[in-house]
Amino acid sequence: MMKYARVDYQQEYIDTLWCEFRIDPTDQGDFRISPNHLHIWPGREFMFIALPSPDKSFTCTLFAPAAHYSKLEQSPQQLLEFFQTYFPGVCPELIAPEALQRQFSENPHLPLISIKCKPHHYGSSVVIIGDAAHAVLPFYGQGLNAGMEDVRVLFELLDQHGVYDQDDSQGRDSARAAALQAYTDLRVADAHAINDLSKRNYLEMRWGVTSRLYKIRKYIEETLDRYVPQLGWRTQYSRVSFSNMRYSEVVLAAERQGRILSMGVTAALASVTIAAIGLGGMLVWKYPRQFTPHRLLTDLSMKQFFRTAYT
Repeated sequence: MMKYARVDYQQEYIDTLWCEFRIDPTDQGDFRISPNHLHIWPGREFMFIALPSPDKSFTCTLFAPAAHYSKLEQSPQQLLEFFQTYFPGVCPELIAPEALQRQFSENPHLPLISIKCKPHHYGSSVVIIGDAAHAVLPFYGQGLNAGMEDVRVLFELLDQHGVYDQDDSQGRDSARAAALQAYTDLRVADAHAINDLSKRNYLEMRWGVTSRLYKIRKYIEETLDRYVPQLGWRTQYSRVSFSNMRYSEVVLAAERQGRILSMGVTAALASVTIAAIGLGGMLVWKYPRQFTPHRLLTDLSMKQFFRTAYT
């Protein structure tokens, strides 16, 4: 298509390789760990994740920069030490050392790529969907979903423009061209949005989940989502994964909620500060002799003396 149309095209390899591992079921044929959770071992620059499979095993993936893979490939012992240091509880508790080494050496170490382009069509004859138009990183699990959504949106637009109601070929071509243009106008923003969301989610998964501020924010958001849904407050993840809301609209909604949350925190801090100032003023008014300049300077000098004497 790029041979005939003026296509803006961006392809990016991120500095991360991935390798697949497997946690076998127990001897009784059950899951070794909870199947109701996404298990993440974050490591800032890398991470190990485990997802449940229908056969009661877990499909696991190690995401790490290429330089880390080069070091781990040098000796089996380095691989074991790496897992024991950064992913406690994985080896030997869930994966035997021999199995870990075998899977790392036998399974491919593959790159991650993302693609953005515009437009997604040419005239009335060509349209691209799915990974051909927007290959995304796997960290939101939306690659296949976005491709299927492309199909739904495309056929909705074909119906809206009456492509199948035209009796002559010229009318069908004209209607199809209008539908494909509308498809590009609608889907490019969404494709770029889920691409960016997937990149940001990788940062959150390997680093953000270890941040105290991140945990506080997630707790507030999930509490509001669960207990006061009438406010229209929803987490970004629930909007992306469990609704038909456009990805570009999800981004705008998340940014709006982020601003509201920031304003709320700022207002709370301001209230505490004002209350502290008011309490201080009341104490000065009620006990003026305790807060004379001479008394304050004397107390400060004594504190400095003891600090110097005993340090």
